[in-house]
Amino acid sequence: MADPRGFLKVTERELPKKRPVPVRILDWREIGEPGDKAVLRRQAGRCMDCGVPFCHQGCPLGNLIPEWNDLTWRSEGRAASDRLHATNNFPELTGRLCPAPCESSCVLGINQPAVTIKSIEQSIADEAFANGWTEPHPPARLTGKTVAVVGSGPAGLAAAQQLTRAGHTVAVYERDDRIGGLLRYGIPDFKLEKRQLDARLAQMTAEGTRFRAGVEIGRDLTWEQLRARFDAVVIATGAPVARELEIPGRSLDGVHLAMDYLVQQNRAVAGTTPEHQITAAGKHVVVLGGGDTGADCIGTAHRQGAVSVTNLAIGVQPPSERPEHQPWPVHPAIFEVQSSHEEGGERSYLVSTVEFLANKAGEVRALLVADTEIVDGVRRAKPGTEREIPADLVLLALGFTGADASIGEALDVPFQRGVPERRPDFATDAPGVFVAGDAGRGASLIVWAIAEGRAAAAAVDAYLEGSTELPAPVRATDRPFAAV
Repeated sequence: MADPRGFLKVTERELPKKRPVPVRILDWREIGEPGDKAVLRRQAGRCMDCGVPFCHQGCPLGNLIPEWNDLTWRSEGRAASDRLHATNNFPELTGRLCPAPCESSCVLGINQPAVTIKSIEQSIADEAFANGWTEPHPPARLTGKTVAVVGSGPAGLAAAQQLTRAGHTVAVYERDDRIGGLLRYGIPDFKLEKRQLDARLAQMTAEGTRFRAGVEIGRDLTWEQLRARFDAVVIATGAPVARELEIPGRSLDGVHLAMDYLVQQNRAVAGTTPEHQITAAGKHVVVLGGGDTGADCIGTAHRQGAVSVTNLAIGVQPPSERPEHQPWPVHPAIFEVQSSHEEGGERSYLVSTVEFLANKAGEVRALLVADTEIVDGVRRAKPGTEREIPADLVLLALGFTGADASIGEALDVPFQRGVPERRPDFATDAPGVFVAGDAGRGASLIVWAIAEGRAAAAAVDAYLEGSTELPAPVRATDRPFAAV
């Protein structure tokens, strides 16, 4: 284990510093500063190397967390990187974007603040890239089998890398002009600078994975044509169908889906500024929805120069401490202050939006809202509490309802709860067609997407070869820890 007395000597969490708010909202660079090695070693030394390390189960990838904590504490960076990459294709991504359910299940967290697993993970990955330890791993032999991966988000990329390394010829199709899916155009650069993604794609290209950007399956190439060309197909298109808010005034100018707004800004940062870009500059901005996408909108609005930013959520504000009905090691729903919230704005809960109000030009000028009341388990606007909130720009960040239904129609695969039906081995009723990531489980965490991509790759390899040695960390029916 790491320092045998580390958790007794160091009892507090120490996280890497962030750039000051007045500085970081002036650019689109990542908000974090490089972690202090001494601090990271101290935190790694707090790991107890538990007899039953629940962090393994809290993380769907089964990351060998105590092992690379120990190696970090011993300053054996290369070995730590090897142990981390043994279970995670993209730790530079999870170390930045994952909400760290592993920390929620850390045994030390029962009576002390949990080990800072996420920041240690990111530091290992960053050190590996900085020192050239992420060498390509091309296959020793080719199987002669071909696989198409549709979608280049974390699930698709994980499946592609695993299958390429197994010796299959893999082509990744992406409808956008650049590879990466939501990693490329959905996640703001202040959370993930795209050089991190590009470095990993360079490794995958060197290993033999082929990328086909700007090709939309179902339009540029039919699903039947794709199946005819490849021995197997992995659908990893995500769950991009946004949840709508069908209330009066929804069609007004200035009311937009969050992803339309974020994608445009991410394209602008990448050097391709869209015509008629949606911008928060000089506007009163209201963001509906309290999740990660809403937080991304808040941070983007600050950087664009919004006059004010208001975040409204229809539900109850989560508690600041772990609730009794979500005991350790469950990943609890607690009140979270993300980096974007630190940068300013107002957050309100139990607010129902009743109507978007227009000015004479047909543009949104305000929201008519009311308090939320819960009657017989149903949330509704409370009569008599209506009021207006000024707004020049409204962003709907209300979550996602599932995958593109046209996929099921084209492949004759039934949908259930907004996603294609699949067996525990990720296979659909269409022979040779598998579904991984959000496209199969609905909108979820990046770590689940990578885990499903790895597991789906193992299923595809077994389908093509009759057996597989690839790891399968999860099944399609698996779910996170849940309170009993």
